Amino acid sequence: MLTIAKRFGFTLSFALIMAVAALAQDAPPGASERFAQDRFAQDRFAQERFNREVGQERFQPESRRDQRNQAGQFDFYVLALSWSPSFCESSRERNGGRTTLQQCAGARPYSFVVHGLWPQYERGFPRECQVPAPRLARTIVDSMLDIMPAPRLVFNQWDRHGTCSGLSSQRYFDTVRKARERVNIPPQYQNVTSYLAVSPDEVEKAFVEANPGLTAEGMAVTCDSRRLSEVRICMTKDLQFRACPEIDRRACRSDKVMMPPVRGG
Repeated sequence: MLTIAKRFGFTLSFALIMAVAALAQDAPPGASERFAQDRFAQDRFAQERFNREVGQERFQPESRRDQRNQAGQFDFYVLALSWSPSFCESSRERNGGRTTLQQCAGARPYSFVVHGLWPQYERGFPRECQVPAPRLARTIVDSMLDIMPAPRLVFNQWDRHGTCSGLSSQRYFDTVRKARERVNIPPQYQNVTSYLAVSPDEVEKAFVEANPGLTAEGMAVTCDSRRLSEVRICMTKDLQFRACPEIDRRACRSDKVMMPPVRGG
C-alpha cells in the first residue's frame, strides 16, 4: 500500500512539473523573468541577503520598508549645501566640455545652493515615503529656483525626501528656505573668483566660526576625488544645530580639495 502511495505521489509531482513547463513554453516573452522576480520577492531570506550585499534601503522587504518609511517619523534634518561650481565642472567633464543644465548654463553665477533638506534617523534615513508623491504645484517649484536652481532638483527632492517630512509641500519648502536662512556662508566663500585649494577641516572651521551654535560634530564636508562637493549641516526639527555622528563619519578624508571659481570669476 505504501509503495502504491509513493508511486502515486511521484506520478502527481511529475505531472505538475510537466504542466509548469508547458505553461512556461506558451508564456509571452518576459513572463519567465517576471515569474523569477515574483518568486524572488516572496523569498524573504534571499531578498534580505541581497539587501546586505548591495546596501540599498529601497530593496528591503515591504514590511520593513513600511516600518521605516513613515512620513513624519524621523529624528533630525540634514541641510545639504552643494558647491555649484564643482557640480557644473564635473558635468562639463562628463559631457565633453559642454552642459545644458540650467544651473550651469544660466545667467546667474551660483555658489552654494541647496541640494536638499533630508529627514534622517540616527542611523539611516527614510526615502520616498509616498509613492506616487503628492503633486507638486509649479508655483512652489518656481518660488524655490533662487536657492535650488533647477526644476528637476525641486521635484526630485520633494519625491525622495520631502514626502518623508510629514509636511505639506508648501510647508516643507518653507522649511527648506528657513533652514537655508539659518546658515551663514563664511565670507571667504561668498565671492570665489579663482580656484581655491582648501582642506575639509578648514571649510568646517570657517562654517563653525560663521554660525554660533554649530559644531564640527554637527556637520560634514564632502568631496569627490579632487573637488569640494557639499557642506552638510545637521538640524533638529525646529532647525537648531545639533550633533550627528553618522553624518560626521561620512566626511571627506582628503587633505586638500579644490573649490572651482563661481562662473564669471
